[in-house]
Amino acid sequence: MSVNSMHSIEKIESSLWEAADQLRANSKLTSSEYCMPVLGIIFLRHASNRYEDALEQIKADQAAGKMPNRPLVKGDFIKRRALMLPETGRYHYLLKLPTGVSLGTALVEAMNAIEAEFEPLRGQLPKEYDKFEDKLLEDILRKFDSEALQNASGDVFGRIYEYFLMKFAMQGAQDNGEFFTPPSLVQTIVNVIEPDHGIVLDPACGSGGMFVQSSHFIEDQGQDTGHKVTFYGQEKTGTTIRLAKMNLAVHGLEGHIREANTFYEDVHPIWGECDFVMANPPFNVDMVDADKVKDDRRLPFGLPGVNKNKKVSNGNYLWISYFHSYLGPKGRAGFVMSSQASSGGHGEAEVRRKLIETGDVDVMISIRSNFFYTRTVPCELWHFDKGKPEERRDQVLMLDARNIYRKVTRKIYDFSPEQLANLTAIVWLYRGQQERFLGLVQDYFGKLCVEITAIPYELGVFDTTLADLQKQLTELPESIRGIEAVTPLQRQAIKDALTECSEATAAYTTDRVSLVQELTTFQIKNQLPQLTQLKTNAEQNTARQFFDPLADRIRGSVKQVDLLYKLAARCGQVAQDLASDEKVAELYDRRAANKLIKQLDEQRKLAVEQLKLAAYFHRQIHWLQERFPNAEMAAVPGLCKVVSRADIEAADWSLTPGRYVGVAPAEVDEDFDFEQTLKDIHVELADLNREAVDLAAQIQENFEELGV
Repeated sequence: MSVNSMHSIEKIESSLWEAADQLRANSKLTSSEYCMPVLGIIFLRHASNRYEDALEQIKADQAAGKMPNRPLVKGDFIKRRALMLPETGRYHYLLKLPTGVSLGTALVEAMNAIEAEFEPLRGQLPKEYDKFEDKLLEDILRKFDSEALQNASGDVFGRIYEYFLMKFAMQGAQDNGEFFTPPSLVQTIVNVIEPDHGIVLDPACGSGGMFVQSSHFIEDQGQDTGHKVTFYGQEKTGTTIRLAKMNLAVHGLEGHIREANTFYEDVHPIWGECDFVMANPPFNVDMVDADKVKDDRRLPFGLPGVNKNKKVSNGNYLWISYFHSYLGPKGRAGFVMSSQASSGGHGEAEVRRKLIETGDVDVMISIRSNFFYTRTVPCELWHFDKGKPEERRDQVLMLDARNIYRKVTRKIYDFSPEQLANLTAIVWLYRGQQERFLGLVQDYFGKLCVEITAIPYELGVFDTTLADLQKQLTELPESIRGIEAVTPLQRQAIKDALTECSEATAAYTTDRVSLVQELTTFQIKNQLPQLTQLKTNAEQNTARQFFDPLADRIRGSVKQVDLLYKLAARCGQVAQDLASDEKVAELYDRRAANKLIKQLDEQRKLAVEQLKLAAYFHRQIHWLQERFPNAEMAAVPGLCKVVSRADIEAADWSLTPGRYVGVAPAEVDEDFDFEQTLKDIHVELADLNREAVDLAAQIQENFEELGV
């Protein structure tokens, strides 16, 4: 998917959420009340799109003689991954209903019609539409009927569905938001265990995010998920199962998901046969009945500890044991777990020792706090691999990722795509997969090439507008020469401002010409666009070292472009002040100048962004090569270390990465981004303002209920 396409989808997601959340706020409904109905409408829009696409394909096949002209049947649509929707289940039918007809009733009938055509969704779609006002329902339906959505693919609707799940999770809807695991954590697990075949189980599946991310991983490899894996899930909450089944359906997937409490129930006949197990179970549960689970075959290492009330003191190691026991002979598992578990003592330590002695513990990753939407706790990602080669059975990769993050909001962090890729690359080196590490670096070089190729154009656009603005401004001192109302001080002020801007422009122009020439030299030297053919570590390091001074030049250009805009804007302000005199105003077109200044600011942002993108991908290459100069696994203080079983035993069988990797040396951030820091501050301020407005509204509502 192109960058422009990604930006378009992000805009659609954001605008839809803002509109839908505004409607919710005006209706005074809670997030929990609003969550399922809105997700149901997203699904309905998606099902209608799939139906329309399939119908067009069928008509085209009939016209081309590839299919007989006969009455259509369900199978015609199913083979095209669509449902044969009856008229009452189609989106446009609902929008065209005459005034006075109950939209709530019509939506319920639409959901029933879809369930009748698709067995996996039977009894799962939302039917709570009768309690909504027709005007609210109509507004929501129209919000999801934009031209962009009428033509959107299943991938787009899958993203929108996941986006809404995430936003509802942030609001704490449905079981305190525990139905949704942050995508960064799911993607990290997927990248480490690579679930690309066989049986995939999530015994605490929530809204099915593990399955969806697994399908993305498979499809990114050019494979068909339906032919590669079979999904099995257990979830104790009926409402959350509905979210999961809709999530799978909106992504064109199917799975065997059953309602069950995994502590006591094992409802799928796949114990000991799973190729992959993935989960984000509830942490630190302390009310599990020990008598009910003590003889469970899924607890080969025994109970972790029982209190005087015959309750398991902490359920974390029940989950850990379950995940391990579900695996087949070469299975892999990846799951989210409380940070307490990796160094827990007493009965937990004993279970952990037995588990480590199997040789199946593979990778441990520490995650800082604030990655969850409704909890601020840190966590760890555990990974098992029963198929580890003999030379690594005595080893565990400890990876401390607590200093790696990207700020999303004041309270929420995640990983950028590149941070995810870099963490995964460390796992590849640990597994001896050097070619994949080099492939990632090669990919970064390819992206670097794309970005540096676009720099001359963006700078050129900025330069043109700057020249137009300066031409208009430089004519002003001569034009006002005979105007007595302009004081000598004012004349000097405009001259000084223009001189400073002109000198900065001359320095910038010289540097820009030199930079563009050097970028061209870099391309020629490395035979661009064949730069992505740099396959050996030595070739890649040489190319990066050649580019290092260019990266510094690029960062310098960012500062120059920003400075030039500020100086030009200052000239504009001085001219604006002069134009308060009527005679000056006749000679100086303020509106045209202001338009150019605004245009220059927009082009500044685009030019700076383009420069920063080139520096950004260079920085990814540098990050990897600085830490792993030989493209081989190595201990990096504060980040990673491969430890032996003897090391772990000496540390009381702890699996906490921070205990082994040490502390990273202090680094000077040469790429400190002042503008991005300001944006982060604005994000925090906006969050605080929203919280203040919500709190004020809640206080007012409470007062009204009290009759105050």
